[in-house]
Amino acid sequence: MARYAGPVCRLCRTEQKKLFLKGDRCKSDKCPINKKRGAPGKDPKARVGKRTEYGIQLREKQKIKRMYNMLEKQFHLFFERAQHMSGITGDNLIALLESRLDNVVYRMRFATSRAQARQIVSHGHILVNGKRVDIPSYSVRPGDVIEVKESSKKMVCILDALNEVSKSGIMPWLTVDVDAQKGTFTAYPRREEVTDLADVKEQLVVEHYSK
Repeated sequence: MARYAGPVCRLCRTEQKKLFLKGDRCKSDKCPINKKRGAPGKDPKARVGKRTEYGIQLREKQKIKRMYNMLEKQFHLFFERAQHMSGITGDNLIALLESRLDNVVYRMRFATSRAQARQIVSHGHILVNGKRVDIPSYSVRPGDVIEVKESSKKMVCILDALNEVSKSGIMPWLTVDVDAQKGTFTAYPRREEVTDLADVKEQLVVEHYSK
């Protein structure tokens, strides 16, 4: 599958929001958003104008899609799944995105970014219920145990990422044993629990796809 291979900081500048695509760099002074750099392009001010309703909805969809490191087809499939579930479609969509294996690995602090988590999963370093799973989009279910493979527990990138547990803690729908490098996905998150997406307006995505 094709992936975006360009500079990821450009994506944050396009959205004028931190998407946390580069891990620790996003929290440092090197982040272009901290430097208040404008949108990419030769003359971004010339392209600024009043956005249409469609344009606002599209930008919100692009923002969420980029945060979770997904392409359009895959993201739309997740939306269709959310639409067929009982409850609020927007809340369902966030819950499904949060249950992706690469995202769970990132949330458990086994990686500093979702892109790094995707690579760790793809290279076979993660076990789900004792079995190796190398599909980043694999949907984790409540009760599933996610752990780093024994032979991978000394990887520097994973050990460095785990330092974030003491700084930022763990999301309430997860439990993590740092020493064992193992955690449990205890439940699908409620929308209000995903606090770092407080300014995300998933309802605009629902409206965009419902047209």
